[in-house]
Formats: sequence, structure tokens, C-alpha cells
Amino acid sequence: MKSIKVMIVDDSAVVRQVLTGSLSEYAGIEVIGAAPDPLFAMDKMKRAWPDVIVLDVEMPRMDGISFLKKLMAEHPTPVVICSTLTEKGAATTMEALAAGAVAIVTKPQGNLRQFLLDATDELVSAIKAAAQARLKRLAPPVPVPAPKLSADAIMPAATQAAMTRTTERVIAL
Repeated sequence: MKSIKVMIVDDSAVVRQVLTGSLSEYAGIEVIGAAPDPLFAMDKMKRAWPDVIVLDVEMPRMDGISFLKKLMAEHPTPVVICSTLTEKGAATTMEALAAGAVAIVTKPQGNLRQFLLDATDELVSAIKAAAQARLKRLAPPVPVPAPKLSADAIMPAATQAAMTRTTERVIAL
């Protein structure tokens, strides 16, 4: 069985360290990298693209939601959001799901290390489910062409009297 390649993107060194250690213990999951923000992650992902990304929301230089939107537009990849800002029904949760996140795991405000150790099973389940997702790049909206206009739609049609005068001028020349 092919292992699921995971990239962890979180500004907390503790989160990156604990998640890397605990996820690496699971058969079938390979942590291929960890980054403190999306820009470092993109640089690392140029060398090896992950099957699933575990992503925090609040980070320096670029927030997780902006990164998620950019990722889904350019290279759709299953993303599990793991953040303190994603409580059930929170606006951030809804925004992440709308942007393309496959799963959400909410981190608590305190005792983060213990939570991460305890919630590894939940996170592994979310990663395995996310790895099964088949994401497609959304096609850019096709612009609707403007209706073609003919000359008579732009200019009013000539009256019979005007046509007669024009004809007389042409004959006179």
C-alpha cells in the first residue's frame, strides 16, 4: 500500500514537532515536510508534492484561508484545517470549507501538546479521508460574449425619402 504523503503548515514549532512525530508513527502516513508558513510550504512542495496538507489558519506572511484558495485555484490538493479558529459553526470554519478544505480539526486554546497527542487518531482519520478526495481544478468562468450588432441595430433604418435623395445624388455625380 502506498503511503499518504503529508505536509504540515503551522507557525507553531511545537505543533510541527508533535504532529511530525505522532503522524510518522502511523503506518501508511509519511510526513514529507513541515513549514512555518504557506510561502515556505510552497517552496518545499516544489520538490515533493504532498497527497494531503495539514494547515493552520493564522500564520505570518499569508493566512491559511488565502493559501487554501490559491492552492485550490492552481493545484487542488486535499487540505485538513487544524486551527484554534475553527470551532463548530465559526465563520472561519465555513470559509475554509467553502474554499475547499476537506476536513476540520479544532485545536484547543490551551495544553496544545497534550491535545495533539490525544487527537492524533482524529487527525489520522481526517488525513486518510482527505487522501481519498478527488479534487478538480475549477474552470475559470467562461465570459459571455456580447451580442453581435449589425449596422441597422446601431443606426436607425433609412426612410424611403432619404434613400431616394441619396440615389438622386449618386446619379447626378
